[in-house]
Amino acid sequence: MNAAVRRLEVSASNVANVMSTGALPGADGTVAAGSPQAYAPLDVVQTATAGGGTQTSVRTSNPSTVATSDPQAPFANQDGQVAAPSIDLAQEMISQMVAKYSYAANLKVMKADDQMAKTLLDVRA
Repeated sequence: MNAAVRRLEVSASNVANVMSTGALPGADGTVAAGSPQAYAPLDVVQTATAGGGTQTSVRTSNPSTVATSDPQAPFANQDGQVAAPSIDLAQEMISQMVAKYSYAANLKVMKADDQMAKTLLDVRA
């Protein structure tokens, strides 16, 4: 359930920052001093743990930005290009749906476990 919550948090952050553009990085990957940086989208990595269950970690997407045209931006380069987060809103919607269904499925498992424990206690009494 925690993994589903983290997946939803990361996706919500990506969607909220989809328009957070910045200056294009130079050849060395850095942005000039004083220029804003574009939002770096995040990904959730979910892995199985040895004792059962899963754990999650959050990493920056790669590539994190794409060049897009915005000649009105004060930090645009000479070609009118800025760095925009490489966020696919359709993929974010799918990620949010996966988180929703994963959370619901895990909740049903917990309820079934609770019901079975209650039934076991009733049989013993």
